[in-house]
Amino acid sequence: MSAGIEYEKFCESFLVQPDLFLRIRPGHAESVLLKLNAAAVKYEFISPFTIRLPNSFKADKYFELDKEIVVQDYSSQRVGEFLLPVRPAYRAGRQGISGRVWDCCAGSGGKSIMAYDFDPHIALVVSDVRESILTNLKKRFERAGIKNYRSFLLDLRNKNKQHSIVNAQQSIIIADVPCSGSGTWSRTPEQLHYFEKKEIESYSILQKKIVDNIVSQLQPGGHLIYITCSVFKKENEEIVEYLKQKFHLRVKKMELLKVYDMKADTVFTALLEKPLKLQHFSSTDCFCAVQYFDIVFTFSKPVNLQFYSFFACAF
Repeated sequence: MSAGIEYEKFCESFLVQPDLFLRIRPGHAESVLLKLNAAAVKYEFISPFTIRLPNSFKADKYFELDKEIVVQDYSSQRVGEFLLPVRPAYRAGRQGISGRVWDCCAGSGGKSIMAYDFDPHIALVVSDVRESILTNLKKRFERAGIKNYRSFLLDLRNKNKQHSIVNAQQSIIIADVPCSGSGTWSRTPEQLHYFEKKEIESYSILQKKIVDNIVSQLQPGGHLIYITCSVFKKENEEIVEYLKQKFHLRVKKMELLKVYDMKADTVFTALLEKPLKLQHFSSTDCFCAVQYFDIVFTFSKPVNLQFYSFFACAF
């Protein structure tokens, strides 16, 4: 299991019904709280935008779903902590990185809506292998008022030319990959009966195929947000290590969001950065460059020899 899992508490969570969590969309906080107070509903507000309610609460009776609020588990909302530091509005002016975001395993689009709420100016691309899911996503986006996006059917299990549909390299890729779903077993405890250990290996192989096919679409200096709702190391830390070793991605932040004590799901999230490309030089270029700097340093004022040694060795 992943580091940090408290085994007994995790198992006890299978016996407790999870709570319902809502994320308030920008501009609707006051009206949402007024409606809850007027209905005398017992709730907990978790700053900055989360409402915690009993699982029996009928959100669609009080709110316009996806317009005022989004039904989204608390740990999934906390994925926003990984989005905020690299949101395109801040990145667009640095190193020429644009505001392109690709939610490659988008599902019904909850994290895409959150990314849009953080920055409505993003160039959003969504894809999934399931056509019915994308149909549902389109309806959600209509309710959410999201119009500027591209959506397409894509099977990331196979290496193919479909990736050209994406058109340009992305500044952020959100990869909420298929997994064992073990972090959500408190919602579906019957899955414990059907689960077989060999499934972990199968999902790990699938996850590697998916990341193999998306990293090339991440532009240098861009960020990959890798997400599972799994508690197993083979689907979590080991995939991050795979990304580090094979693609030289740098881990900026990694955390197992274990909030079973709050009657919520367990989600693993890692923020990784693709290094900027280094310029390649021929051996002749290297010799000439070092020779040139020898001449410059000879006829100029005293220089920092430590810097000179580093620069020469860099070639």
